[in-house]
Amino acid sequence: MSAEDLDDYENNAELALYREYRDVSKLFKYVVETERRFYLANRVDFNVRSAGQDVYFDVELTDAWVWDLYRPSRFVKKVRVVTFKDVNVEEITHPDIDIEALNA
Repeated sequence: MSAEDLDDYENNAELALYREYRDVSKLFKYVVETERRFYLANRVDFNVRSAGQDVYFDVELTDAWVWDLYRPSRFVKKVRVVTFKDVNVEEITHPDIDIEALNA
């Protein structure tokens, strides 16, 4: 496989991942961004913990989708993220979609 073939493969995989994200984002209520991953989730339990002088974040996601190019299955029932880096959690607004009705 040539370098150009590899670049084409990675570009196509990234485009497919973006399209999947665009299609599934309507199904989720939260966007969670960590230093290593990007998630969509319907429930987020966010806790700040301490161990001595150190502070870390313990985040549990339920009904999640993981932005990961090489993951065979991106839909996950539960995800637990423990990190010392910042975690950004945002609620997604879907003005034309009733999220509660979708999750019922």
